[in-house]
Amino acid sequence: MVLGEVAMLALIGVAIGLPGGYGLGRLVESQLFGLTARDPLTFGVATLTLLATAFLAGYLPAVRATRVHPMVALRYQ
Repeated sequence: MVLGEVAMLALIGVAIGLPGGYGLGRLVESQLFGLTARDPLTFGVATLTLLATAFLAGYLPAVRATRVHPMVALRYQ
């Protein structure tokens, strides 16, 4: 459940960030060395890095949550 929420938020971020990055690429083109403003490899690596980081950030709390006994969790509610 936790990973599902993390995945949804990460995909929303990617869906917003990729078109934004593509559109704003021309503004930073002068700072890029050996790349074009809309290099697909750069966008792909950035997207995979974002998704991997989001998965790791959601995986650690999910593992911790599975180790808690349900009755203990309900007592603190």
